[in-house]
Amino acid sequence: MLATLSGCNMVVMSPSGDIAAQQRDLIVISTFLMLIIIIPVICLTLYFAWHYRQSNTAAKYDPEWHHSTGLEVIIWSAPLAIIIALGAITWVSTHKLDPYRPLDRIDAARPVTEQVKPINVEVVALDWKWLFFYPDYGIATVNEMAAPVDVPINFKLTASSVMNSFYVPALAGMIYTMPGMQTRLHAVINKPGEYEGLSSNYSGDGFSHMRFKFHGVDQAGFDAWVARVKQNGTMLNRDAYLKLEKPSIKEPVRYYATVEDGLYEAVLNMCARPGQMCMKDMMHIDMMGGAGVESHENRAKLEHDNRHAAEETPGATFPETGNPARSEEPAEGVEERQEEPATMNHDMHKM
Repeated sequence: MLATLSGCNMVVMSPSGDIAAQQRDLIVISTFLMLIIIIPVICLTLYFAWHYRQSNTAAKYDPEWHHSTGLEVIIWSAPLAIIIALGAITWVSTHKLDPYRPLDRIDAARPVTEQVKPINVEVVALDWKWLFFYPDYGIATVNEMAAPVDVPINFKLTASSVMNSFYVPALAGMIYTMPGMQTRLHAVINKPGEYEGLSSNYSGDGFSHMRFKFHGVDQAGFDAWVARVKQNGTMLNRDAYLKLEKPSIKEPVRYYATVEDGLYEAVLNMCARPGQMCMKDMMHIDMMGGAGVESHENRAKLEHDNRHAAEETPGATFPETGNPARSEEPAEGVEERQEEPATMNHDMHKM
C-alpha cells in the first residue's frame, strides 16, 4: 500500500505556498495531539481484551471494584490538556490564517517589507469557468492565471449566478465566491510550477470540469505571460462578458488584452446587463428608507437571474391546479373569491 501511495501527488500535505504550508502544519499538529489519546486507547483496548480473556485464569477478578483516583486523574487530565492545547492553536491560527488578513511574511524566513508590491487579482466564478481580472495590467483571462513567485497576491472574489468555492490546494485554503458579495484571500506561491485550481463547491452540470491552471513563475516569466495575453487577447466589454457568462462546459483558455472600465464592479453589483439596477444603488435606496410607491418601476431592474428566462417551465403548482403558474383562472374545485377593497388588498404579487 505504501508503494502505491508513493505515486500519488499529496499536494495538500506538500504545498508550494506559505499559507497552504501553515495550514498543512496545523493539520499535522492537530492530528498528532489527537493521536496522543487515540493510540493509547486503541492499545489499551486490545490489551484489556487479551489480558482479561476467559482462558486467562491469572487475571485478577474484582467485581466490587468501582473507583481509582489515579485512573480518574489520567482519564480527565490528559484529554483536558489536549483540549486546552487544541483550543489555543485554534484561536491563534484562526486569526493568523484569516483569509482577509494581509500577509506579513513571504515564508518562515522572510517577512513582507514595504518594497514588496503585491499583485491584485479579481476573480469571478461563472457557469462553469473562472474569469480572472488583473486590474493593474488591464487584462483578463479565462481558466488560466499566473503569479510571480514570492510576491503576495491579493484576491477579490465574487460569482455571477450561484455560490462556488475557489481552491488552489498548493496555494491556500478554500474561499467561497457568492453573487452580489465579495470575499477576499491573501496568499503567496513560493515554488515555480503549474498547479491545479478548481471549484470545491458543487454548482451544477459543469462542476466537474470547472478547473483552471495556476502558473507560478519568476518575475521575467510573469512579464512574458502578461505580454502574451496582451498580444493574443481580444477586448472584454459588456457584450463579450454577457456572452461569456452563459453556462458552458470545458471552456478553453481565453485571453483578453483590454477590459472595459468598471466591468468587475458591475459584475459584483449584479448590473452587468443593460437596464439592471446595481446592488449598491438598491442598498442606498434601502438605507434612505425606501423609494415609496414609485419603486414598482424598479422591479424589472432587479431581476438578475435570467439564465432560464427563455425556457417555458411550469410552476410548482401546475400539476395540482391544472392551470399554468400565475394563471388568472381559479384552481379546479376552488371557487373564485371576490376581490377585496383596495385598502385591504395584501396580495404580494400586486404589491
